Amino acid sequence: MKSIPVLFLSAMILSGCATHQSPTGRGQTLLFSSQEINQMGDQSFEQIKKQEKVSKDSKLVNYVDCVANRVTRVLPNKSMKWDVVVFESKQVNAFALPGGHIGVYTGLLNVAENEDQLATVIGHEVAHVLANHSNEQVSRGQMTGIGMQMADAALGVGGVSNKDLYMAALGLGTQVGFILPYGREQESEADIMGVELMARAGFDPSQSMALWLNMAKVGGESGPELLSTHPSHSHRIDDLAQMQAQVMPLYLANKDKDQNRCQITK
Repeated sequence: MKSIPVLFLSAMILSGCATHQSPTGRGQTLLFSSQEINQMGDQSFEQIKKQEKVSKDSKLVNYVDCVANRVTRVLPNKSMKWDVVVFESKQVNAFALPGGHIGVYTGLLNVAENEDQLATVIGHEVAHVLANHSNEQVSRGQMTGIGMQMADAALGVGGVSNKDLYMAALGLGTQVGFILPYGREQESEADIMGVELMARAGFDPSQSMALWLNMAKVGGESGPELLSTHPSHSHRIDDLAQMQAQVMPLYLANKDKDQNRCQITK
């Protein structure tokens, strides 16, 4: 008898799902509205800012702001303002959340050797948001084992609850110790979209391959946290190499439009 409410709840959830296509044409099931997923992103970002040490190094903050702002300026939605925060941590990591939030860990700046390489990572993370990967992941969690634990929030009962689970589903498992990572299809999709974004922003897309070579050298075979579920280094670099002919003209057309080069001032 206990299974009846669960089945009923599952039917209610599935009846509300919407099938979409990702920017590369891949099918997606999205259970949440933009407003709901943005609220999850807003609350998750506030929680991270309380948990992590926010950097007060103005040189680093200005540098990361510069790169992130150039990337977000070429996004289709010109009205969204992106909140960029640098966190003091040895983690080689970064993330972007729905609602317009970007977090970069100072450990990443030891691996991303220049503005173009940092733009590779930021473009990739922002692409996850553009492609609704967060909504897709939370929706997938809703329909699987995590789903029943997240049901109250999904049905709008009492607002957003189970924040740790939502943060994990939003790709932030490292922060909360509960891993629900993006899949490889999503990671490859973010690579494709991200390298185009950086090229449109005037960053050299050939540096994307250099960045991932640097990443491959960090932490041995497994690499840093950022690479925990990503495609293999060689696969990713091969894919980016094939993208160069497509994105290099975008870079050449835009590289001189923004004279505000991003550098860490001495």
